[in-house]
Amino acid sequence: MGFSINRNEENGFYVITLKDNVNNTQVDIVPNYGAMLHGFKIQHDGKLLNLIDNYDGLDHFNEDVNTSFKNVKLSPFACRLKDSSYTFNGAEYTIQKSPIHGLLYDANFEVIEEEITGRFVSITLEYEYNGEDPGYPFPYTCHVHYKLMPWNELKVITRFTNRHDGPIPVMDGWHPYFTTGTPVDELELQFASNEIVEFDSSLIPTGRLVRYNTYKKLTSLKDVQMDNAYTLNFIQPQPLCRLYDPVKGITIALSPEESYPILQVYIPPHRNSIAIENLSAPPDAFNNGIMLKRLAAGKSTDFTTTIKVN
Repeated sequence: MGFSINRNEENGFYVITLKDNVNNTQVDIVPNYGAMLHGFKIQHDGKLLNLIDNYDGLDHFNEDVNTSFKNVKLSPFACRLKDSSYTFNGAEYTIQKSPIHGLLYDANFEVIEEEITGRFVSITLEYEYNGEDPGYPFPYTCHVHYKLMPWNELKVITRFTNRHDGPIPVMDGWHPYFTTGTPVDELELQFASNEIVEFDSSLIPTGRLVRYNTYKKLTSLKDVQMDNAYTLNFIQPQPLCRLYDPVKGITIALSPEESYPILQVYIPPHRNSIAIENLSAPPDAFNNGIMLKRLAAGKSTDFTTTIKVN
């Protein structure tokens, strides 16, 4: 059969693998820890190459997740929340868990559906958040749908359903760290943007968008420091972002839908991988209100992006 689903235990992780048996492409998912994307493996020079800078195992995850938040679901907010606090509908709230990257990065998602056809293989994960953190007392359901298609193409859809009796603030994001095994200084980046989100010294948006188009064509990342957010220009053709490895001849292309209008890019100090994040709003959206979604009671909204490797 063209596609299959496998399961195994790996260094303390329960890993579900979506596999394209024709191209031998594999996508590894760890549902029990933030619906984590653990691997995107392609055939390169006769062997599997993992393009995700992942955790070595559960011990590594527990030691590092609160620092790097690699490859996990960011919900119901992403990036920084100033002073862990915000005001919504006249009430003040303070997050108790973490001031960055939301509440679900270590959540235990359950597999509720899987599908194998001649054209794709997919799984859908679910987590029901019941308002446990007093800083976000709004119950909602988060579904994450991974769909592997031919020729190294992965679609990821997040569905956010409001189970509260009134509107709630919603911001969604992903935090994948990509690597080709080549140092970041030898890679090139391109993305379609005309604006950068201005940050203050604490990396909190000032509210200003500044003209910016440095990466309108493939540009070297040598010695570049990045921890920035950019507005995407959806007038341009997809993919809106490309990471290119000229050493190995690999391109990682991202094609977000308009539900993800912000691209956040971060290069960690070790410079062996790069985080390219699709966000539904810029950091601190709960406070600055920029692109923040107010989701009505009982309503759902989807956030969609596609990763394709050439």
